Amino acid sequence: MKIQVKKLRANATLPTRGSAYAAGYDLYACLDGEVVIGAGETVKVGTGLSIAVPEGYFGAIFARSGLAAKEGLRPANCVGVADSDYRGEYIVALHNDSAVSRTVTPGERIAQLVVMPFLSVEFEEAASLDETERGAGGFGSTGK
Repeated sequence: MKIQVKKLRANATLPTRGSAYAAGYDLYACLDGEVVIGAGETVKVGTGLSIAVPEGYFGAIFARSGLAAKEGLRPANCVGVADSDYRGEYIVALHNDSAVSRTVTPGERIAQLVVMPFLSVEFEEAASLDETERGAGGFGSTGK
């Protein structure tokens, strides 16, 4: 599948994969200079890219495991959802979970994009639902 990407800024970097079998494509910070994210703070970091995800798919924006584990930086909304009809800049709201300030540098890998299919459904109000073994059991109700 080929996906069109528009550079909104000359210094933007197209998404790349770390290996031939990687599901996620790295997204890069498109910055003019370093950005400091204080402990517990969130800062929006642009990628300088607009991406035309095909109809029937969406772009899921996940944390990069190394950045989250080593630096404490992750997308503030945990998983971003970029719909196929969105044509604006892909921006990652990075949250600093660590106790110290962290610095994001121009061209640094800040998140990963996974293109995923989804089902379009219609919700229909019902007076009752079919019974299941679990029923209305919620958090921890399965004994795990």
